[in-house]
Amino acid sequence: MASKFLFGFHAVTVRLKTTPASVLEIHVDATRRDQRMRQFVERATSLGARLIDSDDDRLQKMCGTHRHQGVVARVEAVPQSHSLDDTLDAVSGDPLLLVLDGITDPHNLGACLRVADGAGAHAVIAPKDHAVGVNATVAKVASGAAESVPYFMVTNLARTLNELKERGIRIIGTSDDAPKSLYDIDLSGPIAIVLGAEGSGMRQLTGRTCDELVSLPMRGAVESLNVSVTSGVCLYEALRQRERISTK
Repeated sequence: MASKFLFGFHAVTVRLKTTPASVLEIHVDATRRDQRMRQFVERATSLGARLIDSDDDRLQKMCGTHRHQGVVARVEAVPQSHSLDDTLDAVSGDPLLLVLDGITDPHNLGACLRVADGAGAHAVIAPKDHAVGVNATVAKVASGAAESVPYFMVTNLARTLNELKERGIRIIGTSDDAPKSLYDIDLSGPIAIVLGAEGSGMRQLTGRTCDELVSLPMRGAVESLNVSVTSGVCLYEALRQRERISTK
């Protein structure tokens, strides 16, 4: 099985916690011996990880950035669900999905995956030709969520959205121009929330495929929010509505 690199304390720690056998080796900055590093090394050692002392240049070459925090792990790829259909078939209750149309910044994707994990979304979906894949930067920003949230890149996003509709999943798109607010609609059932790139928004075909478009109230001077912030607002509003119903 092919290997890849994860870097940063959060991403590597989550992999050690979830699938320690997949961690082939961990390279650590030999000059960093602060408390956080000592605690990390102790935990990794207790789990049987192979630790290798390295320098900053070597760590940077492995992961492609100096923002590695002194920790880079070579890991085996963890098999994800084979398909979106398999993931949806395994969902107990109403599916909650996040769809990202045109998100090409790895930091934004990583933050969106982290939010999706926190809100309990069952999957994140993006088009293959208008999206960034999960790379080392995404994994670091996601703080482990890149391992826990299925991320599917589909060939035809509009067709996938229509297939979700056939499963009874409502497609809720976000648009600055939508007259109805996010807080005016029912998000408690099976839904997929669709977000476009900051500035350009969703592509026209994606917008036309949505069952309903909603906006976020903007009371200040800025015209829009970062896509990861918007995903957090939308997913947690859905979570709030679902939990309110479940406690009645």
